[in-house]
Amino acid sequence: MRDSLHFYAGKAYQLDCYCIMPNHVHVLLMLPDDALPLTQTLQSIKSFTAKKANKLLGRTGAFWHRETYDHLCRDADEVQRIISYILLNPVKAGLVAEWQHWPHTYLP
Repeated sequence: MRDSLHFYAGKAYQLDCYCIMPNHVHVLLMLPDDALPLTQTLQSIKSFTAKKANKLLGRTGAFWHRETYDHLCRDADEVQRIISYILLNPVKAGLVAEWQHWPHTYLP
């Protein structure tokens, strides 16, 4: 998942933050003005990562849920709130005491 998010970064979107959890992923990204619509960008990521994950797991079929929760950030305060939410997700789940200890977090 990490490699896939970074592969598209700088090409299809600006990657601002993510946290890969055991059963879901949180991502904050910014689409450039000439980007594909968000739904197509997410579908591309989900399709690519599903194929890779299924291959690694030796399985076939649906990998991701069909629905996603996407949210438009309207100002810098909201961006900071979303970043905090993403970073603190493994802490809230009881996986680590501090977000910096979760190895599947990205914040440039």
